[in-house]
Amino acid sequence: MSHTNVILIMTDNQQAATLSCYGNGEMHSPNIDALAAGGVQFERAFCANSFCSPCRASTLTGMLPSQHGVHSWIDDRNMADWPKGWHALSGLNTLPEEMKKLGYRTGLFGKYHLGETITPGAGWDDFVSMEHGHVRSFYENQIMENGETYVEPGHAVDFFTDKALSFMAAQDEPFFAFLPFPAPYGHWPACNDGKRNRFADMYDDCPMNTVPRRGISPEAVANFNMVNAGSGGGLDFSMLMRAPNHLPALRNYYSQISLIDEAVGRIKAAHPDALIIFTSDHGLSLGHHGFWGHGASTFPSNLHLAAHSIPMILHHPGHIPVHKQDRYISNMDLFATLIDYVDGTPDPSLPSRSFASRIKTRDAPATGADEVFSEQEETRVIRTRDWVFFKRFNQPGAPEIPDALYNVARDPEETHNLADDPDQAAIVTDLSARIDAFFTQHARPEADLWRGGQPIQNSMLQDYWKGIWGADWAPVYHY
Repeated sequence: MSHTNVILIMTDNQQAATLSCYGNGEMHSPNIDALAAGGVQFERAFCANSFCSPCRASTLTGMLPSQHGVHSWIDDRNMADWPKGWHALSGLNTLPEEMKKLGYRTGLFGKYHLGETITPGAGWDDFVSMEHGHVRSFYENQIMENGETYVEPGHAVDFFTDKALSFMAAQDEPFFAFLPFPAPYGHWPACNDGKRNRFADMYDDCPMNTVPRRGISPEAVANFNMVNAGSGGGLDFSMLMRAPNHLPALRNYYSQISLIDEAVGRIKAAHPDALIIFTSDHGLSLGHHGFWGHGASTFPSNLHLAAHSIPMILHHPGHIPVHKQDRYISNMDLFATLIDYVDGTPDPSLPSRSFASRIKTRDAPATGADEVFSEQEETRVIRTRDWVFFKRFNQPGAPEIPDALYNVARDPEETHNLADDPDQAAIVTDLSARIDAFFTQHARPEADLWRGGQPIQNSMLQDYWKGIWGADWAPVYHY
C-alpha cells in the first residue's frame, strides 16, 4: 500500500490560458507556477464535458457522461423535489471509495454539485460542502459539515482551505483530500456583486489584454433565446449576453484565481511531500469565439479550446521529475491515473487511462492513441494533434445541425470550419467513425442520449430531446 498523501485541487470554470505558467502575462499565480516548475505540467489537458457536474462525475468515476448519466449541471433549484439522501453517483464505483480500499482517509472540502449535501456522497469520511452547486456568491454561504448546517460569512476559498488543512493535519494515516473550490467561477452574481477580495487591487488597472474583445456570436444568441425561454426563473441568463466585454467581471474573475493561488501556496507549505494535483473541472470562454461561459453557452454547443482546455499540474518532489507533457489527457483520466499512482489497480474496462508511468518517468514510452473524447449532449468531440471535430446528433427525426472540423495545427484559433470542404471528406469520415466506435464501446444505453437514454436530473435541451424521443422522455434520478 502506498503511503503517499494525495491532494486534488479542482477550480471551477477555468481554462488553462488564465495561468502565468500557461503563458498568461497578466495573471499573478506564483504558487501554481511553482507547482508546475517543480513537477509535471500537461500542455494539452481537456475536460470530458463543459459543465461542472458532469466533469466532477467523470473525474470521480473515470466514466463518460454517457456512462454515469450526468450530462448537465445538477439544477439545485429543484432540491425540494430530490429524493431524500439523493446523490447522482449512487451505485457507481467512485474515486474516494477506491482510495478507502487502499487505506486512505478521505475528505471533500468545497463545491460538490452532485446531489444533496446534508449527507455525504459514498466514500467520503469527512464532507464539508456548500448548499448550492450553482454559486450565488463567494460569501455568506450555507455550509453543510458532516450533517450540520451553518452560514460561513467569509470567502469560500479561504474557508474550505482552512477546513482541508485541519483535516490533513489531524490524520495519522494516508489521506486523500479533494478541494473542489467554488471559484473563480466567472458567472454572475458571484463575479459582479461589488464585493472585493484582497487581490482585487492588483487588477484594478489591468487592461485585460489576455482576453479577446469580440462581438456576440449568433450561436450564443440562439442559446440565450432558448434557455431564457425555458429557464423557469431563478437564474439570470442575461449575463451571458453582457459579460464578454465587461471589464469589472473579468478583473474580478482574475482576482479570484490569485486568491486560489494563495491557497495553493498554503497547502503546499503545509504538506510539501504530498502528491498535489491542480486542475479545473472545465474551461470557460471569456468572450473567445463570441460567447461567455461553458461550451453549452452556444447552440449548437461546442468545445472550442477556451471551454475545453484545462490546467493539469502534478507535483510530488522526489517522485515526479520536472518536465512538461504534451500528450493529450482528459480529467476523466485522473481516476485511473491516481489509483495507479498509489499502487492500486484501475479498471481496464473504463475509458479512463492511467498516465502514472509517464508522470513518474519522463521518457516512458507512449501507449494508445494521442487523443481525447468529450461530449455535450447533442455534440460529441474528438481532439487530436491536427484536428478537432464536433460531431452533431443528426439522426432521422432530429433537426439538422452542422458538424464542425478545425485544423488545429494550422488554425489554432479554430476559426475556419472545414467540415464541408470536399478535400477534408476523408478526415471527417475517419474522425466521425472514431467517435462512433468510442461511444459504442463505452456508452451505457440508459445514459446514452443519442440512443434515447435519459440524463440524470437535468438537460439543457429537454425540448430538443422530447421532439426526437417523444413527450415521455425526461431526466431521471436513477437508472
